[in-house]
Amino acid sequence: MLNIHNLSVSFGGTYLFEEVTFRLGSGDRVGLVGKNGAGKSTMLKMLAGDIKPDSGTIATEKDIKLGFLRQDIDFEKGRTVLDEAYQAFEEIKRVEFQLDEINHQLATRTDYESQSYSELIEKLSDLTHHFEIIGGYNYIGETEKILQGLGFKREEFNNQTDTFSGGWRMRIELAKLLLQNNDVLLLDEPTNHLDIESIIWLEGFLKNFNGVVVIVSHDKMFLDNVTNRTIEISLGKAYDFNKPYSQYLVLREEIREKQLATQKNQAKKIEETQKLIDRFRYSATKSSMAQSLIKKLDKVERIEVDEDDNSVMNISFPVSITPGRVVIEAENVTKAYGDKVILEDISLLVERGSKIAFVGQNGQGKSTLIKAIVNEFQYKGNIKLGHNVQLGYFAQNQAEYLDGEKTLLDTMTDAATDTNRSKVRDMLGAFLFRGDDVEKKVKVLSGGERNRLALCKLLLQPINVLLMDEPTNHLDIKSKNVLKAALQKYEGTLLLVSHDRDFLQGMANVVYEFKDKKIKEYLGDINFFLEQRNAQNMREFEQKVDKSVVVAQEKKPVKNLSFEEQKAQKALQNKLSKIESQIQQLEKDIQNDDKELASNYDKHIENASFFSAYEKKKKDLDNLLEEWEQIQLELE
Repeated sequence: MLNIHNLSVSFGGTYLFEEVTFRLGSGDRVGLVGKNGAGKSTMLKMLAGDIKPDSGTIATEKDIKLGFLRQDIDFEKGRTVLDEAYQAFEEIKRVEFQLDEINHQLATRTDYESQSYSELIEKLSDLTHHFEIIGGYNYIGETEKILQGLGFKREEFNNQTDTFSGGWRMRIELAKLLLQNNDVLLLDEPTNHLDIESIIWLEGFLKNFNGVVVIVSHDKMFLDNVTNRTIEISLGKAYDFNKPYSQYLVLREEIREKQLATQKNQAKKIEETQKLIDRFRYSATKSSMAQSLIKKLDKVERIEVDEDDNSVMNISFPVSITPGRVVIEAENVTKAYGDKVILEDISLLVERGSKIAFVGQNGQGKSTLIKAIVNEFQYKGNIKLGHNVQLGYFAQNQAEYLDGEKTLLDTMTDAATDTNRSKVRDMLGAFLFRGDDVEKKVKVLSGGERNRLALCKLLLQPINVLLMDEPTNHLDIKSKNVLKAALQKYEGTLLLVSHDRDFLQGMANVVYEFKDKKIKEYLGDINFFLEQRNAQNMREFEQKVDKSVVVAQEKKPVKNLSFEEQKAQKALQNKLSKIESQIQQLEKDIQNDDKELASNYDKHIENASFFSAYEKKKKDLDNLLEEWEQIQLELE
């Protein structure tokens, strides 16, 4: 489907990657991996045609449909969740509009025997057939199924998109992409805003997708469960193997070890040959032999070992002082935003040294409880911190907690104390910000770089209780592994919000599930929780599809009829089509009246005109149905 040949791109005279070549075919589910800043998102943008390479070509098959999940999205205000999701069906919505226009004309015209009326009937028949072929009767059910799979509740379908957070709007964009029947899906960090249940659902969807999928993700388990091929961009080169991520790492290490062994043997042979050359170079009888050896040595192709970028953060979380036995005690905590209650009568006791994971669907209150503990807003109930507790808080939305106009050095210096201000540059270096990097403004940093800076800043303050809300978002896999190792060694108390199953494994000994304004305790690790919740079947999706099917009447061949008889029959068929349109409209009107009565019965109970019009519609419908039956008999 896609052929990438000798692709190169550079920034500021330095190659991000150079002469990269690979091919993507149907069934390839590729994990595009590499460190933050290696060029993964740039590669996706080039495949999507958003930016052009410095050199090289990207060739695609004709009529390929390509969908790209970008990180920056912009919705049109005023649309509901369903309205926005329906934007995936451009052709269906266009044909649906045309059908409505034709049905409206048929309902208002009376020139049944005219040529234009007949042409309109034929166009209706053709469009109805086309509408069925392109999935016009299935798209509503498919849309609802996808939205529910991504965590939306049915009662939220008609909410305005601008009432949702950025993470939920990203889900709507992902839903549109999955509904478009694309041949190629380019997904940039698709799991960043998804909870565990939605990630599991997305895994199932992508594994059954028949086209090409290219995924930039730092979720190791997600990559292992979905991909069948890995392309790693490292130090300007691309390493491509038909293996999921974990298997690829093992295979690449084996190849590198063989390269090292072969290089060592070659170096030994070259050294021996060089000794012979040096020995015979100035000998009168052996000089010709020395020249032959020199020519032979010049032709030897030196074996190169794949370079590996092993630069990683150096991080540890020392405990400041020992707190009391109980570090956090929450009693009857309730938090609401307007009329929407997020948490209701939550009570929680956290003891010193606990390692606790908060899990559950987005919007269930995990981050809300963390923010309540750090006293970020007002709430009902009581949260009391224990003796000598010193909180360290890593927020999910780092952009709101870091000043974009400050440099990295200023950010750290301003947050430092007298005792550690002199160590700021060394700390930044430990988090891979070296040299001139420290003079960059925060606003130019990538998501992964901001997370690294926030972690670095966190260490400036004394800590014995860590509250971490999605700390792995945007971090590359190596950085995540370093952070995980540091947290596992941490001897203080940890409260961790995360959707990353691989990161959570071995991190917590207690799991709290947030659901329906409450929390439920699981005394075990994340694997125990998933077993208890039967995670592979966490959600059963309603697949009821409300189909309003319009069946076009088949035209029976007219044989052995006079011209006048044919003309009369044609007029009957045109009249029949008009009656069918009127029946559909009346059924729709009556259905709307029924809904109005159900929701506002008290309002209409004394409204005689409403009930009079309502009964007239039902009577008109009965009359039209009788007329329709009579015409059908005449035609037969």
